[in-house]
Amino acid sequence: MAHLMPLFSVPVKKMLFILSVALLLVIVGYSQRDELVTRLLQVGIDRQFSSNIVKELGDGLHVALCGAGSPLPSPTASGPCVAVIANGELYVVDVGSNSPRNLGRMGWPVAALEGVFITHFHSDHIDGLGEIMTLRWAGGDFDTPLPVYGPTGIDRVVAGFNEAYALDFGYRQAHHGDAVTPLNAAGSQAVSFIKPPAGETVKLVEKDGLVVEAFAVTHAPVEPAVGYRFTYKDRSVVITGDTVKDRNIVEMSRGADLLVHEALAANLVALLNEGARNNQQVNLTRITHDIPDYHATPVDAAETAAEAGVGHLLYYHIVPALIVPGQERLFLNGAEDIFEDFTIGHDGVAFSLPANSDEIIQISEGL
Repeated sequence: MAHLMPLFSVPVKKMLFILSVALLLVIVGYSQRDELVTRLLQVGIDRQFSSNIVKELGDGLHVALCGAGSPLPSPTASGPCVAVIANGELYVVDVGSNSPRNLGRMGWPVAALEGVFITHFHSDHIDGLGEIMTLRWAGGDFDTPLPVYGPTGIDRVVAGFNEAYALDFGYRQAHHGDAVTPLNAAGSQAVSFIKPPAGETVKLVEKDGLVVEAFAVTHAPVEPAVGYRFTYKDRSVVITGDTVKDRNIVEMSRGADLLVHEALAANLVALLNEGARNNQQVNLTRITHDIPDYHATPVDAAETAAEAGVGHLLYYHIVPALIVPGQERLFLNGAEDIFEDFTIGHDGVAFSLPANSDEIIQISEGL
């Protein structure tokens, strides 16, 4: 008799066995999916709570965009906010919409926030203040309110936010008690200063090697408007806030490692203006006509960076939103030929300036 081959060869039998085991595992896994997801969540939560970005970054000056945008909506650029870690302490310059939550997503600890610096009182630079002071109060371990530094007028802004949140303070204190939410640490406390003349600075912080100074910028008719320079162990970052091209920024940025400079692309805003006019959007037509006259362009910022001799230029307060492929080239409009060491900001972009070094290290490309 002829030898008959079995219906299934040995390798096929093995494959069927493996598939059967895999199917069984899928069935068991599906039946226990809630438990598996719970375990994964617990691992993730434990990892998040145990992480400490401040210690991980090490000694130096570290800078991140908690908000790279403007009042215009953007999927990658929230309201303007720049976070700075120096000597293990966290500070924030301006606090636009969604920026407090971005800090959480970035792992930069709002609960350890030592102070906020406000450049000027346009709504997009202050409208996250209520949220950030509440997160710091409920999550931190402070016995005094959040210091909020700003030029003349900051007292009025801070008083308004404290009043708006006064009922909330009472509710949370009644629920959690003084051990978690002591009323003496609720809200924020204004630290007001007079805008210095061009060529001068006001020293606001001098602590364990960290110096924070304010200087004048031009954002008329908004007055006062200032920028800030952070210096720590011979590393420095300058944050302009909103401004036109300003000679004073050149002088205050000389030799800085990192210049965080606002930028409005007038050529792209002109397209918005044309679209608004074509569709009879009267208010938007007027706004897009007006805003270029009190903002710097990417070319302006590049020229400032080149003349000041900074190490790197980080564009933020991006106007308009960059959402179309290839739009970044139109945004720059030749700025890349003026100053080559630049980054166009998005939420979460971060740089590290290690102490006792001249390195400028990009540690995050964004959220």
